[in-house]
Amino acid sequence: MMKKWHNAPPVWKQQQQTLTVTSGLNTDFWRKTHYGFIRDTGHFYYQEVTGDFSAVVKITGQYEVLYDQAGLMIRENDLTWLKSGIEFVEGVQYASVVITREYSDWSVVQLPQNPTSLWLKLERRGSAVEVKYSLDGEQYTMIRLAYLTEAETVRVGPMCASPEREGFQVVFEDFQITPL
Repeated sequence: MMKKWHNAPPVWKQQQQTLTVTSGLNTDFWRKTHYGFIRDTGHFYYQEVTGDFSAVVKITGQYEVLYDQAGLMIRENDLTWLKSGIEFVEGVQYASVVITREYSDWSVVQLPQNPTSLWLKLERRGSAVEVKYSLDGEQYTMIRLAYLTEAETVRVGPMCASPEREGFQVVFEDFQITPL
């Protein structure tokens, strides 16, 4: 599968099943809601996927500054996308999901003891996406089921951003997309 960057980070390296990324300055994905601004500057390493699929990845990040974030994204275009993973807010890691259909919404679940790593699974069936996370890579908990898009083909892959700084480091391991 051909992989491409939407906003390549200043530093990144891929070796076998490991992608290591260091974020650029003031990067984010967000549209309008509450804050009034539009940001489409986050880093997203994607491939195009058609039909139903499951996407899974292990995420290990050096979360230190407000809104440091890393996870997976499904994107139709700049108006329709989902990002999920960990977002760091006031010293706490949250399992986070943002769904954007012109306007962004944001839901979070506080994670226990700021885990070293998080496994994330997105399952797309038709227009719906189910978001699940795991602390051990085996038992998953659903945090969101949402409508995203009717588009047959979307872009899928790891994403990260650091709205308040540059230099956020994150490692994505064993990223896999499996047809459903």
